[in-house]
Parts: sequence; structure tokens; C-alpha cells
Amino acid sequence: MLTDSAKASRVPQRVRNELRFRQLTVTAKSRTADRFWRIDFSGDDLAGFTSPGFDDHIKVFFPDASSGTLNLPDVTEEGVVWKEGARPVSRDYTPLFFDGVANTLTIDFYIHDGGVASDWAEQAQPGDKLAIGGPRGSLVVPEDYAFQLYVCDESGLPAFKRRHEVLSGLQLRLFGYVDEAVGQSYLGRLNGVDAAWMGSGNMQPENLAALTATLDTVQLPPEDYFIWLTGEAEFVKKLSDYFIEQRGCDATFVRAVAYWHQK
Repeated sequence: MLTDSAKASRVPQRVRNELRFRQLTVTAKSRTADRFWRIDFSGDDLAGFTSPGFDDHIKVFFPDASSGTLNLPDVTEEGVVWKEGARPVSRDYTPLFFDGVANTLTIDFYIHDGGVASDWAEQAQPGDKLAIGGPRGSLVVPEDYAFQLYVCDESGLPAFKRRHEVLSGLQLRLFGYVDEAVGQSYLGRLNGVDAAWMGSGNMQPENLAALTATLDTVQLPPEDYFIWLTGEAEFVKKLSDYFIEQRGCDATFVRAVAYWHQK
């Protein structure tokens, strides 16, 4: 059993980052796993960029669709001030990889119909510009919990890909609401992760009972575990309640984040 001090050392740590807005330029673009556009960005504004948390969020701001203008705000002591109230359309994304030497940031954009970011990525070419803000805060999570369980759909795959590259532990489980071929192609060799592929589009509240029935058969240890739940908001909230209220997990070690909302 872990001592109180040892348990304290296992608690994820929140880190505050300097809030800055950066204008970036597309330098390369490729198709990944047939479902993502992987786009590299560069720019002098990346100086000082940091992303210590595997599931960090940055705000990605897109140029005005009609004028092509890219508005950036001022950061003042009173907060963020947008010029003339012109706040561009934005979406949250995980920084997949940052090369501080080459000043290159890589973001994977999931391809789907009718998405502002997906549509922009589809048309993007080297030389195009957009802006990012953040990450404003990060959660730094130990990489070697003995038991780790992850649930996500395509929206969470980039974060899990970051995590997977540094992951260690005795028992590692992934429930991916992704088609198996896409998941395996995107993540590559899973190196000891026990993956169950639940199918794309199936992260819906009506399908939660099937997942919890499977999870009921998974023995959870009393300590040294980490559970990460991301995807559709209602699904994630109910799954978090399942682990905390029904399975008795410590909420400190259950991270549940809504990546999107069912319309």
C-alpha cells in the first residue's frame, strides 16, 4: 500500500502557462490513417511555446472566411481584448508534437463533414496562416501508474498518441470508439496496450450500458491507477460517474474531459 507521501507524489499536477497568441504559417501537410490531416506550422511566434500535458488544449483561430483576415487580440492586465470585437472562429486542438529547435508545431485535424477546422485543413496549403492561443494551463500526469485505462474517440486520438509514446505500466487498457483499421494505422504499434475497438460514431449515451457491462468485468486496483475519459460530453460525464460513484474510484485519478457535444 502506498504511503500518504507516496500517494501525493502520484497526484497529477496543474501547471499555469503564459497566455500568448501566436500567428503561424503552414509548412507541410500530409494525410494520416486516411482520417486526419497532419499539418506542420512554423513561425517566430513559437518562441517560448510549451505544452507539458499530453492532453493540452490550444485554441486554433481561423481566418475570416470571406476576407481572409486573421485577427489577433491584445493581452492586457484586464484580460484578453479583441480588436473591435472581431473574434475569429476557433476550435480546441491538442498539440501533437513541438520541435523547439526547428520551431515547428504539428497538429492533427480529424476529417469530418461540416466542420470548420476540418474544412480549413482540407484546403490548407503551405504559406497559409492561422493563429493559436495557449495552452493556458496543463495537467502533468505521471506516466507509470501500474493500471491505466483510456477511453476516447477520434477527437482524443492525438492526445492518446502523445501519451502512448511515453506510457509505461503493468496493465494498460484502451477502449477506442474508432474503427480498428484507423486506430491501428494512426497509433502504430501499441506496445503492451490492450485495445478494444468500439467502432467510429458509437460514442453515444445509448451505447454506454454496453461499455459499462464490459468494464464491470475489469478488476480495478485500490491504488496507483489513472483513468482518462474523453469524447462526447454526456457519455463522458456518465462514464466518469460510473467510475467514481459505482466503482469507488478517487476522482483525483479520474480525468474526464468533454471534447464535443452532441447536437
